[in-house]
Amino acid sequence: MVEVRAMTADEWKLIRDIRLDALREAPYAFASTYAREAVYTEEQWRGWFSRRFVVYLAYPDSSPGAEPAGLAGIFNEDGAPGLVSMWVRPAARGQGVGAALVEASVAWAKAHSFAALFLWVTESNAPARALYERSGFAPTGQSQPLPSDPSRPEIQLSRKL
Repeated sequence: MVEVRAMTADEWKLIRDIRLDALREAPYAFASTYAREAVYTEEQWRGWFSRRFVVYLAYPDSSPGAEPAGLAGIFNEDGAPGLVSMWVRPAARGQGVGAALVEASVAWAKAHSFAALFLWVTESNAPARALYERSGFAPTGQSQPLPSDPSRPEIQLSRKL
């Protein structure tokens, strides 16, 4: 069973470490880059934790000291929450970690009375897109260039709540 929990600003080092792992492993999937975020200060990492941003980590089990298997964030801007920064360690893929992170994010959005949850995914990231579609997300028809690599298009998906 996968355990998912919301993080706090005091856990910023853990968030930093898994986020940098994600940016190194899958640079094609994120709007930012490892080079940009590797130099963030403690204050910048703590800045992830605000009224507009919720961070979840998933653990494959609840063993003390277990390494986080995945990361997801929810960014709430202008009343349209977005699932962002989603990543699962390669060794944990196919074990329900991604689905657990998505469902925790959906539960948060429902608990805050939002009508939908949105996300952007690179068009070429077929495994991520398949996970989102299995989880009830559908294309909105909107697309844009990936900010970190404008040669890669990304599409917006949403899930009605």
